[in-house]
Amino acid sequence: MNRFENKVVLITGSGGGLGKASALRFVEEGARVVIADIDLESAEAVADEIGSQAKAIKADVTSIDDCKAMVQTAQDIYGQLNVVFANAGVGGNKTEFVDMSIEEWDRVVDVNLRGMMLTCKASVPALIEAGGGALVLMGSSTGGWDTILGSGPYMTSKEAVKAMGRNLALELGRYNIRVNVICPGIIQTQLSFRQGDQDRDAWKHFFGKFSDRIPLRRVGQPEDVAATVAFLSSDDARHITGSTLLIDGGQTLQSWSNSPDEETYP
Repeated sequence: MNRFENKVVLITGSGGGLGKASALRFVEEGARVVIADIDLESAEAVADEIGSQAKAIKADVTSIDDCKAMVQTAQDIYGQLNVVFANAGVGGNKTEFVDMSIEEWDRVVDVNLRGMMLTCKASVPALIEAGGGALVLMGSSTGGWDTILGSGPYMTSKEAVKAMGRNLALELGRYNIRVNVICPGIIQTQLSFRQGDQDRDAWKHFFGKFSDRIPLRRVGQPEDVAATVAFLSSDDARHITGSTLLIDGGQTLQSWSNSPDEETYP
């Protein structure tokens, strides 16, 4: 498929994980991509792997100047901007609310929510100039469906992204800009693997615990998310805006009431 031939895509947080997988998918379908990440070395490694269709740039999404710079890079090098995947985000330190520092709350919300707003604010004028396009915002399955102890700022910020997406979809429709939010469940990436031990057996055990609980009996892969991002950014989704799409294999369908015996799952 060449759904993105002559299109330019900006992806934040694309030095690895879901951002990298999405960059590779867009390039496979003909796009040129701007790889934006706070870790320039990682961004450059992804751009080198892709080749001439990619440009790396260091960008901190909590900085409006950096957000403007990554958009300007797309326009200066490739002449336009058609798609933005606002993927950059951080997790939390798993601290319960009563013990959480204000600094920890601000750190997570600053990246996940303010960073999302600044990315969109910098990108929208370029999308309008290009005659329209697509914004895909990174939410989370914990934003409104699941609850995780000690993840208050993360969950709050991700739930707020869904509201931001709906508001932007309403405001930007007249410019032919579609805005949708994706909410992945557990995906097999380094960010999800919090064990510290990189032993393959520990990795297998960690994700095995999740696959046993997921109705489809598999843990999501970065490519699963990349395929969804590409779909929502393409003309195949030309009449979809303001939506929030779960990518979790049915993970959030589980509850104690349908599985009271903790050793068995539907």
